[in-house]
Amino acid sequence: MQPAAHVLAAGGAPLRVDGLVMDYGRTRAVDDVSLSCAAGEFLALLGPSGSGKTSILMAIAGFERPAAGEIAIDNAAVTHLPPNRRDIGIVFQSYALFPHMSVRQNVAFPLAMRRTPRQLRDDEVEAALDLVQLSDQADKLPGQLSGGQQQRVAIARAVVFRPKLLLMDEPLGALDRRLREDMQVEIKRLQRKLGATIVYVTHDQDEAMLMADRIAVLRNGKLEQIDAPEAVYERPVNPFVADFIGQMNLLAGAVASHADGCCMVAVADHAPLSIPVADDAARPAIGAAVRVAVRQDRVRLQPASAGNGGAMPAIVLDSLYVGGVRLYLVELGDGQVVKARSAVDRASATLGRGDAVGVSWDSAHAHVFSQAR
Repeated sequence: MQPAAHVLAAGGAPLRVDGLVMDYGRTRAVDDVSLSCAAGEFLALLGPSGSGKTSILMAIAGFERPAAGEIAIDNAAVTHLPPNRRDIGIVFQSYALFPHMSVRQNVAFPLAMRRTPRQLRDDEVEAALDLVQLSDQADKLPGQLSGGQQQRVAIARAVVFRPKLLLMDEPLGALDRRLREDMQVEIKRLQRKLGATIVYVTHDQDEAMLMADRIAVLRNGKLEQIDAPEAVYERPVNPFVADFIGQMNLLAGAVASHADGCCMVAVADHAPLSIPVADDAARPAIGAAVRVAVRQDRVRLQPASAGNGGAMPAIVLDSLYVGGVRLYLVELGDGQVVKARSAVDRASATLGRGDAVGVSWDSAHAHVFSQAR
């Protein structure tokens, strides 16, 4: 018999979803979504309410029957298998612990249902509790634990039988901010230690960016983009992704000309700005109405007295202190409002309401999107 500390040394399984369609009456919740997850990968399903992320998770778990599409876990089709034959662990936001059972009994429950021999069951439970650092709480009832501890019990119960795939449906939604942040780090630590494959549903962009190896961004049942967090943040494929991930400015403009892989875009009657366009096929036509996307933390403001230097003239509408960062709202000549975030620097003067400023950014940090996208 292996020592308990090594019992949970498992690994994840690949997941594949092809052409998934989920209908609830006349409502199409998931519309032809295809995605995959490599063994040991952490994939976050991210999107606003009603985007289809939980419906996808429920189809993977087997709790909902898809109208069309195929699901495979560890390269085996499971589309028509019941949940108990899919070898998956699930963690919900509500914890779903048995209130009359001790922590140890709650964690042991999946093994008891599988008729795991008593000695092996005890070893697995001890390893799982050690993994979530709750061995000293094993004999308490769930009601005697904090919310974070209860969530860790739920995680231990989900991994104790070494599932091929772990599904998490907004598991931290009921926790306060500080505890939520601690648990985000804890779950990522556990995932790396176990080598588990995790599909994680969240509407919190910061949570997805922090924890996931890749993020699948969903809207109205459709997959908008799936990529590494840095790629989704730095290279969004459309205005929705650009605006949903991070703090983004979306400014109306028009294409004045094309030059050397760039669009020259006029914003607020200012001289055209050069914005790189990686895909020539996606380059908007001259004269087309477009939106220029630039993140708030990439916008530079300078006092008008420092000289124009090609910056767009604007007036400061407001200046807000946000814990070490100052958020400025400035108005361009055509009435569009730009938000700029900058670290508070005690050595520099704070811009005030009514101040004239110049607005600029590095062209590499801007994106141009057709209005139709």
